[in-house]
Amino acid sequence: MPARHNIESERELWDTFAESTKDKVFDADPVFCWTQYAGHGPGPELLGDPATALEIGCGTGRALAYLSQQGVKATGVDLSPLMVTNTAERWGPLGARFVCAEVLDHLSSTTETYDAIYSIFGAAWFADPAKLLPLAAKRLNPGGVLAFSQPPAIPGAYGPQGMYKGGFAGKAMYTYRYSYTPRKWENLLLRAGFEKAEVWVLDAPEPDHIGTLIARAVVS
Repeated sequence: MPARHNIESERELWDTFAESTKDKVFDADPVFCWTQYAGHGPGPELLGDPATALEIGCGTGRALAYLSQQGVKATGVDLSPLMVTNTAERWGPLGARFVCAEVLDHLSSTTETYDAIYSIFGAAWFADPAKLLPLAAKRLNPGGVLAFSQPPAIPGAYGPQGMYKGGFAGKAMYTYRYSYTPRKWENLLLRAGFEKAEVWVLDAPEPDHIGTLIARAVVS
Protein backbone atom coordinates (compact mmCIF):
# COMPACT_ATOMS: atom_id res chain seq x y z
CA MET A 1 0.00 0.00 0.00
CA PRO A 2 1.44 3.45 -0.91
CA ALA A 3 2.29 5.98 1.77
CA ARG A 4 -0.46 8.50 2.47
CA HIS A 5 1.28 11.79 3.09
CA ASN A 6 -0.74 14.53 4.80
CA ILE A 7 1.24 17.71 4.24
CA GLU A 8 -0.54 19.83 6.85
CA SER A 9 -0.08 17.14 9.49
CA GLU A 10 3.57 16.71 8.55
CA ARG A 11 4.11 20.47 8.69
CA GLU A 12 2.90 20.41 12.29
CA LEU A 13 5.29 17.57 13.01
CA TRP A 14 8.26 19.46 11.59
CA ASP A 15 7.26 22.65 13.41
CA THR A 16 7.50 20.61 16.62
CA PHE A 17 10.94 19.44 15.53
CA ALA A 18 11.93 23.03 14.79
CA GLU A 19 11.01 24.10 18.30
CA SER A 20 13.04 21.23 19.79
CA THR A 21 16.15 22.12 17.74
CA LYS A 22 16.03 25.89 18.17
CA ASP A 23 19.24 25.89 20.19
CA LYS A 24 21.07 24.18 17.32
CA VAL A 25 20.07 27.05 15.07
CA PHE A 26 20.94 29.98 17.29
CA ASP A 27 23.74 28.65 19.50
CA ALA A 28 25.76 26.47 17.09
CA ASP A 29 28.27 27.25 14.35
CA PRO A 30 27.99 26.35 10.67
CA VAL A 31 29.14 22.81 9.96
CA PHE A 32 28.91 20.40 7.04
CA CYS A 33 28.85 16.70 7.88
CA TRP A 34 26.98 13.94 6.06
CA THR A 35 26.84 11.56 9.01
CA GLN A 36 25.27 11.58 12.47
CA TYR A 37 28.74 11.45 14.05
CA ALA A 38 30.63 14.75 14.42
CA GLY A 39 33.82 14.86 12.38
CA HIS A 40 33.19 11.46 10.79
CA GLY A 41 33.00 10.83 7.06
CA PRO A 42 33.33 13.03 3.98
CA GLY A 43 32.54 16.71 3.77
CA PRO A 44 31.17 19.07 1.11
CA GLU A 45 33.66 17.76 -1.46
CA LEU A 46 30.99 15.24 -2.49
CA LEU A 47 29.18 18.17 -4.09
CA GLY A 48 32.14 19.00 -6.33
CA ASP A 49 32.77 22.74 -6.62
CA PRO A 50 29.28 24.22 -7.00
CA ALA A 51 28.52 27.88 -7.51
CA THR A 52 24.89 27.23 -6.56
CA ALA A 53 23.37 24.65 -4.23
CA LEU A 54 19.93 23.69 -2.96
CA GLU A 55 19.41 21.81 0.31
CA ILE A 56 16.09 19.96 0.44
CA GLY A 57 14.77 19.56 3.97
CA CYS A 58 17.39 21.98 5.27
CA GLY A 59 16.50 21.68 8.96
CA THR A 60 18.71 23.80 11.19
CA GLY A 61 20.48 25.32 8.19
CA ARG A 62 23.99 24.79 9.53
CA ALA A 63 25.24 23.01 6.39
CA LEU A 64 23.73 25.70 4.20
CA ALA A 65 25.40 28.40 6.28
CA TYR A 66 28.73 26.60 5.88
CA LEU A 67 28.40 26.63 2.10
CA SER A 68 27.42 30.30 2.13
CA GLN A 69 30.61 31.09 4.02
CA GLN A 70 32.53 29.40 1.18
CA GLY A 71 30.93 31.69 -1.39
CA VAL A 72 28.27 29.29 -2.65
CA LYS A 73 24.90 30.79 -3.56
CA ALA A 74 22.93 28.54 -1.21
CA THR A 75 19.18 28.01 -0.94
CA GLY A 76 17.33 25.84 1.56
CA VAL A 77 13.80 24.46 1.37
CA ASP A 78 11.93 23.23 4.42
CA LEU A 79 8.31 22.33 5.13
CA SER A 80 8.25 23.95 8.58
CA PRO A 81 7.40 27.68 8.71
CA LEU A 82 8.94 27.91 12.17
CA MET A 83 12.20 26.32 11.01
CA VAL A 84 12.42 28.67 8.02
CA THR A 85 11.77 31.69 10.27
CA ASN A 86 14.52 30.59 12.66
CA THR A 87 17.09 29.75 10.00
CA ALA A 88 16.45 32.89 7.96
CA GLU A 89 16.95 35.02 11.07
CA ARG A 90 20.14 33.20 12.07
CA TRP A 91 21.83 32.45 8.76
CA GLY A 92 20.29 34.93 6.34
CA PRO A 93 22.97 37.55 7.13
CA LEU A 94 25.54 35.09 5.74
CA GLY A 95 23.77 35.14 2.39
CA ALA A 96 21.81 31.90 2.69
CA ARG A 97 18.24 31.97 1.38
CA PHE A 98 15.40 29.92 2.86
CA VAL A 99 12.08 28.95 1.31
CA CYS A 100 9.11 27.43 3.13
CA ALA A 101 7.60 24.85 0.79
CA GLU A 102 6.87 21.18 0.31
CA VAL A 103 9.87 19.87 -1.61
CA LEU A 104 8.00 18.19 -4.47
CA ASP A 105 5.89 21.30 -5.00
CA HIS A 106 8.97 23.50 -4.95
CA LEU A 107 10.94 21.41 -7.43
CA SER A 108 7.90 21.20 -9.70
CA SER A 109 7.22 24.94 -9.74
CA THR A 110 10.62 26.62 -9.56
CA THR A 111 12.48 27.61 -12.70
CA GLU A 112 15.83 27.81 -10.89
CA THR A 113 18.56 25.28 -11.59
CA TYR A 114 21.55 24.37 -9.43
CA ASP A 115 25.01 22.88 -9.63
CA ALA A 116 24.24 20.71 -6.60
CA ILE A 117 21.16 19.51 -4.75
CA TYR A 118 21.65 17.72 -1.47
CA SER A 119 19.92 16.33 1.61
CA ILE A 120 21.46 15.44 4.98
CA PHE A 121 18.92 13.27 6.81
CA GLY A 122 16.41 15.54 5.07
CA ALA A 123 13.82 15.40 2.31
CA ALA A 124 15.52 12.60 0.39
CA TRP A 125 14.68 10.37 3.37
CA PHE A 126 11.08 11.56 3.68
CA ALA A 127 9.88 12.08 0.08
CA ASP A 128 8.81 9.40 -2.38
CA PRO A 129 11.94 8.80 -4.49
CA ALA A 130 9.86 7.88 -7.55
CA LYS A 131 8.66 11.50 -7.53
CA LEU A 132 11.62 13.30 -5.96
CA LEU A 133 14.56 11.94 -7.96
CA PRO A 134 13.28 12.81 -11.48
CA LEU A 135 12.39 16.31 -10.30
CA ALA A 136 15.84 16.78 -8.79
CA ALA A 137 17.50 15.61 -12.01
CA LYS A 138 15.57 18.23 -14.00
CA ARG A 139 16.63 21.03 -11.65
CA LEU A 140 20.35 20.30 -11.98
CA ASN A 141 22.68 22.06 -14.40
CA PRO A 142 24.70 19.86 -16.80
CA GLY A 143 27.20 17.87 -14.78
CA GLY A 144 25.30 18.70 -11.59
CA VAL A 145 25.37 16.52 -8.49
CA LEU A 146 22.63 15.13 -6.28
CA ALA A 147 23.92 13.81 -2.96
CA PHE A 148 22.11 12.66 0.15
CA SER A 149 22.65 10.81 3.40
CA GLN A 150 20.38 8.97 5.82
CA PRO A 151 20.42 5.90 8.05
CA PRO A 152 20.68 2.63 6.11
CA ALA A 153 17.65 0.41 5.80
CA ILE A 154 17.00 -2.12 8.53
CA PRO A 155 17.53 -5.50 6.82
CA GLY A 156 14.27 -6.72 5.32
CA ALA A 157 12.43 -3.40 5.89
CA TYR A 158 12.33 -1.66 2.52
CA GLY A 159 10.15 0.97 0.90
CA PRO A 160 8.05 3.54 2.81
CA GLN A 161 8.17 3.09 6.56
CA GLY A 162 5.69 4.77 8.90
CA MET A 163 7.37 6.87 11.58
CA TYR A 164 5.75 8.45 14.67
CA LYS A 165 7.41 11.51 16.15
CA GLY A 166 7.45 12.74 19.72
CA GLY A 167 7.07 9.40 21.45
CA PHE A 168 4.17 6.97 21.58
CA ALA A 169 1.99 8.61 24.26
CA GLY A 170 1.37 12.03 22.75
CA LYS A 171 -0.46 13.41 19.74
CA ALA A 172 -0.39 11.05 16.77
CA MET A 173 2.02 12.94 14.51
CA TYR A 174 3.64 10.80 11.86
CA THR A 175 5.42 10.85 8.54
CA TYR A 176 7.03 8.33 6.21
CA ARG A 177 10.67 7.63 5.53
CA TYR A 178 11.94 5.69 2.52
CA SER A 179 14.54 2.96 2.97
CA TYR A 180 16.23 0.78 0.35
CA THR A 181 19.43 -1.14 -0.21
CA PRO A 182 22.31 0.75 -1.86
CA ARG A 183 21.78 -1.23 -5.07
CA LYS A 184 18.10 -0.31 -5.15
CA TRP A 185 18.93 3.36 -4.60
CA GLU A 186 21.40 3.23 -7.50
CA ASN A 187 18.73 1.74 -9.76
CA LEU A 188 16.22 4.39 -8.71
CA LEU A 189 18.71 7.17 -9.46
CA LEU A 190 19.65 5.79 -12.89
CA ARG A 191 15.98 5.32 -13.78
CA ALA A 192 15.32 8.93 -12.75
CA GLY A 193 17.71 10.20 -15.41
CA PHE A 194 21.09 10.38 -13.70
CA GLU A 195 24.07 9.30 -15.79
CA LYS A 196 26.10 7.90 -12.87
CA ALA A 197 25.11 6.86 -9.38
CA GLU A 198 27.04 5.46 -6.44
CA VAL A 199 25.47 4.54 -3.10
CA TRP A 200 27.26 3.01 -0.15
CA VAL A 201 27.01 2.55 3.60
CA LEU A 202 29.77 4.20 5.61
CA ASP A 203 30.48 2.33 8.83
CA ALA A 204 30.07 4.14 12.13
CA PRO A 205 33.23 5.14 14.03
CA GLU A 206 32.33 2.65 16.77
CA PRO A 207 31.76 -1.08 16.17
CA ASP A 208 28.13 -2.23 16.07
CA HIS A 209 26.81 1.34 15.80
CA ILE A 210 24.46 2.53 13.05
CA GLY A 211 26.24 3.45 9.83
CA THR A 212 25.27 6.09 7.27
CA LEU A 213 23.93 5.51 3.78
CA ILE A 214 25.44 8.04 1.36
CA ALA A 215 24.42 8.54 -2.26
CA ARG A 216 26.01 10.59 -5.04
CA ALA A 217 24.62 10.87 -8.54
CA VAL A 218 25.55 13.03 -11.55
CA VAL A 219 23.51 14.22 -14.51
CA SER A 220 25.05 14.43 -17.97
